[in-house]
Amino acid sequence: MKSNSLVRLASAVLAGLVLATAASAQIGRRFPSEKKIVPDPVTGVPLTFLTSTQGKGDSKIYQTHHQWTSDGKWVIFRSNRVQGQAMAVNEETGDIVQVSEAGFQGMLCIADHSMTLYFLRSPRLPGAAPEPVPPTKGGRGGPRGPAQIIAVDLAKLFADSAAGALKASTEYEHVKATIPTEMGAPGDMALDPTEEFAYVRVGREEAAKHFPADAKVEPPFGPRGMGAGPTGLISVNLKTGEIKFIVAVGFQIGHVQTNPWMPGEIVFCWETGGKAPQRTWTVKSDGTGLRPLWPEAAYDWVTHEAVITKDEVAIAILAHRRPGLTSESEWGVSSTGEYPTGLGIVNLRTREMRIVGQVPIGDPGRSVWHVHGSPDGRWAVADDFRYRLWLYDRHSGEMAVLADLGQKTGAADHIHPTFNADSTKIEIQSAMLSEDNRSLNIVVVPVPKSWLSRTYNNPKLQ
Repeated sequence: MKSNSLVRLASAVLAGLVLATAASAQIGRRFPSEKKIVPDPVTGVPLTFLTSTQGKGDSKIYQTHHQWTSDGKWVIFRSNRVQGQAMAVNEETGDIVQVSEAGFQGMLCIADHSMTLYFLRSPRLPGAAPEPVPPTKGGRGGPRGPAQIIAVDLAKLFADSAAGALKASTEYEHVKATIPTEMGAPGDMALDPTEEFAYVRVGREEAAKHFPADAKVEPPFGPRGMGAGPTGLISVNLKTGEIKFIVAVGFQIGHVQTNPWMPGEIVFCWETGGKAPQRTWTVKSDGTGLRPLWPEAAYDWVTHEAVITKDEVAIAILAHRRPGLTSESEWGVSSTGEYPTGLGIVNLRTREMRIVGQVPIGDPGRSVWHVHGSPDGRWAVADDFRYRLWLYDRHSGEMAVLADLGQKTGAADHIHPTFNADSTKIEIQSAMLSEDNRSLNIVVVPVPKSWLSRTYNNPKLQ
């Protein structure tokens, strides 16, 4: 009898643990506000930390994609508060809500005109190894089965979460399409502004089926052994599930992004983990118009491209290696500052490029690194090699350090600045408050009121 009682007790405890685990992983789960406003230690600019605890594994969406929901109220981010799940934080209240349940892989894609979040998910196959901790820029590791495109109904989820009336995850997460395993979709995805299509990178085997037999397949480039092709892009119809092949190229595609103002316009890069022979590329969703976005020379080190307005893409042309002190390496002799460098803005229509600014010569920040710009065309923004945030007035040419952020250069990742839709603030990730100098938090930095109140003779910049 005593033995049977112990068995029943153990079973009850186990069942309770299973239920507790399921509840803790439930989509819509709420976390208390961590919001706090902290003046920057150097500039005094008020920094709004939407998360502020250490060791939660917070990181922002990459700067090639939207950060705020279409109503402008919530910031979506990655976190290990519940391992491998996506989170949303309300910028006004600070409330944090879990917005995925069974994980995700790759990029989080926020819709332009609806309260919807899209991402890829490859369900684990029976007997698969335990889930890895999500990579900083990726999500859930490589694909394990067919890749499902999931759409999350954020409006319904937020309402039910606030009311304490959460339902099963199937009420909020919906499978919009399935990409076969053999296509090798790794999670590099972008959403068309119409919300009718998603564009996804596919692997070498699938790309090879569409790659011209006489075209050059690039070998790995640089010391990281990355960049080899071929890879390709597919279009996935989110209404019908139909998949169409867009283009195959001879190198490794990365940073797939769309133009939020121009349906069917795609920008991507040749990903090497550093300098590429030709970094930036663009193509139409029907496969036409493939070309380098900005043709670069061997001495140019171009990186971190981001679509910022209807007609423009921001790029970083690095100058982080000093002239005369840099011998040729596997990256070649590049980014020495002997040629024009800085935060460049390329016009997709005219193909002209203008340099907006660069870190001053001799400044410890060395060079711009990750770049973005305001949708209204007034401002540009960049971080540097000291993890500081710079703001540039595109009309006057004025530049200023907007935030020093404690110069936590041992942080888990760079700050990756991204403007919001109304061009008034920038989201970053920062280790400024972390005692370990590494753990990241989600931060919003305002454009100073003195800058926002500026007027110009050019009516396009008002």
